[in-house]
Amino acid sequence: MKSKSRREFLAHASQGLGAVALGGMLGPRAFADAVEGAPALNPLAPKAPHFAAKAKSVIWLHMAGAPSTVDLFDYKPELVKLAGQPVPQSFLSGIRTSTTGGVGKLIATKRSWRQHGESGAWFSDLLPNLARQADDLAFIKSSVTIGATHNISILKLNTGELNPGRPSLGAWVQYALGTQNPDLPGYVVLSNGGRGLEGGSAVNFASGFLPAVYQGTPFQQGDSPILFLDRPKLTSIEQQRNSLDLLKRLNEHRADRYPHDTELRARIEANELAFRMQKAAADSVNLKSESAATRELYGLNDAASAAYGTNLLRARRLVERGVRFIQVVSGESGGVKDWDAHNEIEKNHSAMARMVDKPVAGLLADLKSRGLLESTVVVWASEFGRTSWGESGDGRDHNPWGYTQWIAGAGVKAGTTVGATDEIGLKAVSDVKVDTYDLHATVLQLLGLDHLRTIFLHNGRAERPTVVYGSVVKDLLA
Repeated sequence: MKSKSRREFLAHASQGLGAVALGGMLGPRAFADAVEGAPALNPLAPKAPHFAAKAKSVIWLHMAGAPSTVDLFDYKPELVKLAGQPVPQSFLSGIRTSTTGGVGKLIATKRSWRQHGESGAWFSDLLPNLARQADDLAFIKSSVTIGATHNISILKLNTGELNPGRPSLGAWVQYALGTQNPDLPGYVVLSNGGRGLEGGSAVNFASGFLPAVYQGTPFQQGDSPILFLDRPKLTSIEQQRNSLDLLKRLNEHRADRYPHDTELRARIEANELAFRMQKAAADSVNLKSESAATRELYGLNDAASAAYGTNLLRARRLVERGVRFIQVVSGESGGVKDWDAHNEIEKNHSAMARMVDKPVAGLLADLKSRGLLESTVVVWASEFGRTSWGESGDGRDHNPWGYTQWIAGAGVKAGTTVGATDEIGLKAVSDVKVDTYDLHATVLQLLGLDHLRTIFLHNGRAERPTVVYGSVVKDLLA
């Protein structure tokens, strides 16, 4: 019988903990910032913020594909009045279109609008449930970004950079604050299909140049949220525990001989975390204990919103269990992959709005009723907005010059609006223009972190989450 090498033995000894343990969650660089020659410290241990935090957790709602905010939140009577006419040249000053659609005639979709709550916030009839939460939201109506292609602008939304390689905001949060629950990943990514987690999207929740331990962990739909985490059917928990104990002793013995090799210590931590997660991760997404009323609140009884609502209910359960950062990417509904409505915007936005409206409103109401909105920041974000003019006759092109996002929860000045766009909803005209860097700096501020002091030394350069940009939007803070 051919003898197995130590490498082959170690590769198989963990019995079912899989790629999650030995790969993505704690990779070769997981302890790269450890002091040379010193005992490895737990990189996920809780760390103190720079100052008293308003929030403990973030739920980051990425509306993938970019909704048209002039059809959701940004009511423009002048756009309705001018619909069907060419765009007046005065509105195009400083605009350089880089997509293929060109500048068509202005369009106004067939929406009805009303003001809601004491704040008087405008909502279209696409979001009737969210409108009832108007006074919990703080609107950013002068959002701007760079780039007008999805991949580039999504990368900037999540990492602050136009090219892969930088850490996502969730990774920075884990690095700076550690985890509140050692049995679960501190940074979880949820998606309900479509183009939510396809292709190269992993760069949008990656750790970049930070140690790999800080990257996001995708949870899939179903009862087994993490691939390859379940214990093999013919292996008892005692057998698995014995194998892990042996593997740990072998790795520790080698690590003692080679103190500069931090990879082995990272893998020891990975195996132990994965073992603990076999129960904790499944429990965190198990909705059997949730009441019928709660399921209805999140839209789980409607096929159009059930998958997305399931993810938002999971997000609340993860917040309850101390997960720091939950990134929820909107996915597919009714055969529509995302909000990218270059044509048939009525069909597209009707399907997408029906998917997200009740679940997002339910999430806010549920967090508030449980006292969790006082410690959680909820962000509605998108890679960009959509143009006031039409494309393909009944759609809208990409708009990085002025669009609406919102933020709610801990430390947020609810019921307020920051900034504005012009009379047709095309460009931000406010003195306060909020770029991705400013949004990131504001979220970090609510978590008790100064974005200028959140530093990681990489290749001799002191890197921070907002690169060399970013200002806290103080008007959003209570």
